[in-house]
Amino acid sequence: MKKVINGKMYNTETAEAVGIWSNDRAKNDFSYIVERLYRTKRGAYFIPGEGGPMTRYAESVGDMYGAGEAIRPVDEAGAREWAERHLTGDEYVEIFGEPEEA
Repeated sequence: MKKVINGKMYNTETAEAVGIWSNDRAKNDFSYIVERLYRTKRGAYFIPGEGGPMTRYAESVGDMYGAGEAIRPVDEAGAREWAERHLTGDEYVEIFGEPEEA
């Protein structure tokens, strides 16, 4: 998937996928979501996602909504927040390094 946002290219074929999350629903479930965290060669992060008609990824299809997809750029803080919510501690450390202990 490729998308130009604010004059910058976000391309899943050239960036590195560093994390994936799904709500584990079947693809035919209206609330199905899968998101991935990508890092570009320049260190920028973005989240391409896809989901059913009852998700943030829904797309208008005539007078109804259907499944859709989108790319959302995030800064490093947003990438860390997404990773904290959706990845294991080991996956987080692999991407961002060891955080300060509580």
